Amino acid sequence: MSGTRQVLVLAVDGCHSLNVFGPLEVFYGASIEVPGAYEVQLVGPSDGGIVRTDTGVPLGVAPLPEPPPRHDTLVVAGGAGMVDGVDDDVLDWVARASRRARRTASICTGAFLLAAAEVLDGRPAVTHWAYCAELQRRFERVAVDPDPVFINDGDVWTSAGSTAGIDLALALVEQDLGPRVAVATARRLVMFLKRPGGQSQFSRALSAQVAARPELRDLQEWINGHLDEDLSIPVLAERAAMSDRSFTRAFLREVGQTPAAYVEGLRIEHARVLLEDGARSLNAVARAVGFTSQEVLRRAFHRRLGVSPSAYRDRFGGHALPEADRSPP
Repeated sequence: MSGTRQVLVLAVDGCHSLNVFGPLEVFYGASIEVPGAYEVQLVGPSDGGIVRTDTGVPLGVAPLPEPPPRHDTLVVAGGAGMVDGVDDDVLDWVARASRRARRTASICTGAFLLAAAEVLDGRPAVTHWAYCAELQRRFERVAVDPDPVFINDGDVWTSAGSTAGIDLALALVEQDLGPRVAVATARRLVMFLKRPGGQSQFSRALSAQVAARPELRDLQEWINGHLDEDLSIPVLAERAAMSDRSFTRAFLREVGQTPAAYVEGLRIEHARVLLEDGARSLNAVARAVGFTSQEVLRRAFHRRLGVSPSAYRDRFGGHALPEADRSPP
C-alpha cells in the first residue's frame, strides 16, 4: 500500500443516511483489513457543524475545507437535498474539490449535485432509477444510463440507489487494494454478493407487466413454475385456450414483451439465482431453467447481461466453476 488515502464524504441537509454511512462502513472495514488504508472525513456546509438527514437525524460534520485540499477521493452522498438543489457556494466547492481529488464519486441522487457542478458534463452517469429521467431532463450534457448499478468513467464514478453506493465503495476498495481485501470487506459487512457496475438496477424480467386477463395472468404464474418444460408458443397458447396468433398479440399487448422474451427473461433470472447459490455446473443450470444446452445459456446471458455465466458465477457465486464448465467471457 502506498500510504493512507484521504477520503472526503460530503453531506448536506436532506441527505440520506445510508448514502453517507454505507461508504463510510466500507472504507472503515477496508481499514481494518489493511490498517491505515483510508482516513475518512465527513464534511458539510453548516455553521453549527450539523446537517440533518432526510429523516431528520442530525449528523456532525466538519466545515468545508478552504481551499479544498489535495485528497484521494471525494464522495457526494445523495438524498432529497440533492434533487431539490443546493447553494451556489456548495456547487463551487464541489467543482474545485473534484479537481483536487484523484477521483470523484456520487451516491444515488448525489449525481444531481455533480451534474449541477458540471463534473458530469460529457460523461455517462447513473442515479436511482426513479430519478434518471429527471436527471437527463435537467442536465442535457450528461449521458444518463438508467440501467447499471454504478458507472466508472475514469476518475468519476456514479451509483444508483443507496445500497449501490456500497457496491461502488467496494469497487473503489478493489481498485485500490485488490479483490481479496474487497471481498473480505464485503464479508465483514455480511454482504454475500459484490455486484459489478454492469449489473442491472432491477430485474427486467420481473419488471414486466402483469396481464389484465385472468387466463394470461394465471399463465404467467404457471410459466414461473415450469421453466424446465417446453414453453413454445403453441404450448402456451393452448394452455391459455387461444390461437397462436391471438395469444402472441394479447401477450405482447398486456405484458409488454413477446412470450419468447418473457420466458427467456425468467429463465435468465432463475439461472442467476442458481449460479449465485453455487453447487451446480453450467449444464445442470441450463437444464434446470429450460435452456437446451450450456451454449444457449451462454448466448442468452451475453445478450441480456453482457457477461458469460462463468464470469457472473465468479463475481457472485460462493464457489468457482469447474474448469470444464467455463465459457469464454
